[in-house]
Amino acid sequence: MPVIDVHTHMISAAFLDRAIQEGQPHYVRTRTKAGLDVITYDGAPYMTLTPPMFDYELRLKDMDAAGVDIAIVSVSGPTYWGSPEVSAAAIRQQNDDMAAGQAAHPKRIRFLASLPWRYPALAVEELSRACDKGAVGVMVLANILGRHLTDSDFAPVWNEIDRRGLPVLVHPTAPPGVKELGFDVYNLTAAIGFMVDTTAAITRMIFDGFLDRYPNLKIIAAHAGATLPYLAGRLDICFDTMPPCREKIAVHPSQYLKRIWYDAVTYQQESLALCLQVGGADKVMYGSDYPHNIGDMKGILARVDALPTDQREAVRGANAARLFKL
Repeated sequence: MPVIDVHTHMISAAFLDRAIQEGQPHYVRTRTKAGLDVITYDGAPYMTLTPPMFDYELRLKDMDAAGVDIAIVSVSGPTYWGSPEVSAAAIRQQNDDMAAGQAAHPKRIRFLASLPWRYPALAVEELSRACDKGAVGVMVLANILGRHLTDSDFAPVWNEIDRRGLPVLVHPTAPPGVKELGFDVYNLTAAIGFMVDTTAAITRMIFDGFLDRYPNLKIIAAHAGATLPYLAGRLDICFDTMPPCREKIAVHPSQYLKRIWYDAVTYQQESLALCLQVGGADKVMYGSDYPHNIGDMKGILARVDALPTDQREAVRGANAARLFKL
């Protein structure tokens, strides 16, 4: 069974340049005091740029060194900006770049489609086009410039994704209220803000009945579910004691946590074990978050390899092969 990385990133230089040009004043490219090239969002460090983000040959070299066979790449950078025409053209360019990477390395690379979510009709068109080019799923940020993924305006996109039964990686971005929460200092956006973003997005999906409305969706909660495994019991007791938590669902939130999927991007063996306990060994997949500066191909794979034999093989690749039909 090959080792399959479901959470790993690429971005085209041309797409990033357009994002910086069109995404101001929110997105700015700058350098830190340490000389690192970074993208900031509303003044808070958002993404440190590294050479392998743009270079498939460097990626393959590092995959070989770490023992990773297949990478399912996605964009995690600035994604939602620009007019309908500009946004759609830029995202087409990014998907084409990833499709070219997959075509050049068909045994090693697959990709998740990016979509111009702010313009649902265009997003549906791009989803069809990207799938025709070989996309095996979709990447969506956990909020669309502050809008919830459950917003009714996005229903046409979710309907089409559900019809196709595609996996969707819900990946964090800066949560709304970065400055109000004080996340613009100490790199708190990366340290905890991203986890807040994913946790809020998936929890809202659960309580909103979203997963019942779209039964064919395969949602992947990034970073081992963020804080969801730790909060499973709290979500259940809120369901038991607070009527608003039961307005749209009839079973405990923890049951929905067993219906979604998770990557293994966490940095403690105990955290990975908790994710497996809450989500189930059939729903957790290896991921690296490479090539971000906190990405860890070798370390995360080592933690996966330390799991019991039956869990290890499932997480290393069997679950991802089943989900993505590889």
